[in-house]
Amino acid sequence: MKALRWHGPRDLRLVDLVDSALQPGEVRVRVAYCGICGSDLHEYVDGPHAIPVDCAHPISGRRAPLTLGHEFCGTVVESAALEIRVGARVAIEPEYRCGTCDYCRQGQYNRCISMGFVGLMGDGALAETVVVPAYTVHDLPDEVRFDQAAVLEPAAVALHAVRTSGLRPGDACAVFGMGPVGLLTVAMLRQCGAGEIIAVDVQAGRLGLAGAMGASKIVDASREDSASAVFGATSGKGAAIAFEVAGLQATIDSTLACLRKGGEAVLVGLMGKAQIDVFDIVNRELRLTTSVGYRDVFPPLIAWTAKGLIDPSVIVTRKVTLTQAVPQGFEALISDKDQVKVLVAPNGEDVR
Repeated sequence: MKALRWHGPRDLRLVDLVDSALQPGEVRVRVAYCGICGSDLHEYVDGPHAIPVDCAHPISGRRAPLTLGHEFCGTVVESAALEIRVGARVAIEPEYRCGTCDYCRQGQYNRCISMGFVGLMGDGALAETVVVPAYTVHDLPDEVRFDQAAVLEPAAVALHAVRTSGLRPGDACAVFGMGPVGLLTVAMLRQCGAGEIIAVDVQAGRLGLAGAMGASKIVDASREDSASAVFGATSGKGAAIAFEVAGLQATIDSTLACLRKGGEAVLVGLMGKAQIDVFDIVNRELRLTTSVGYRDVFPPLIAWTAKGLIDPSVIVTRKVTLTQAVPQGFEALISDKDQVKVLVAPNGEDVR
């Protein structure tokens, strides 16, 4: 099979690999679509960040070089798990879990002490086929298209962040950063009963998508002060909850500044060290919440998509083949801010 392998920064190689034999509890999936994630871009530009290089990951047993890709779906072509049938259309929840640590036993598998992701800590789906643990597999109803299913993974990040927050029906919310997860956070807030939803970014195209995803107000932070705009949209009260999904100091500052007293900031974006005004946070009795990965959210996402309540594929801006993945996928996402979510079709499915 052909696979796109990470060997180092700016070093992705399209290679031919021999399919490995399945171990008990594993499933081989023919990949329909695999999305390129911001995490993949970070690994491509200046990794490794999450990719194990010196030591193999304790669950996958893999280290670099490895195949990227953790947002994917496809068809089961081989199964060594009794509960998974060959021919099933499936979406993959790509979180590794040990199943034995305290967190796993409590059902908090996204906090597993050995947590990792297929396609970052093990071989992923920028390949014609991929082998995954059976516990990652979710059946797809006929009503869910593959291009929708490939975007369920970032939708899962968004829904888990919303569920982790203290959202109550009618709460005014702000979302800073209209990348894929930020846009999907807007959609999840709308689905979960938020009131005013203010979307903040500096790209007009992405703000337009935010309106299509359910934002009631869009704010171009390159033209106006975003925190002031949030207060204006909430009759001077401020947001009850604000989601930081960009991973930038400036957006962290604005996320905190736009909150009402007693409000909550949910940190989803990834970055290194940041500065915060602790006096201000304490004085306004703000809450800081963080969200990582997801748990127990794929079933509702699949059901909502099947019923037409959400459509994750709205954020897809391009579909490419595996041979086009680097120039028209990775490089395009870096240089063209109008690109939001690029799907790769490793087996040449519909790339219109």
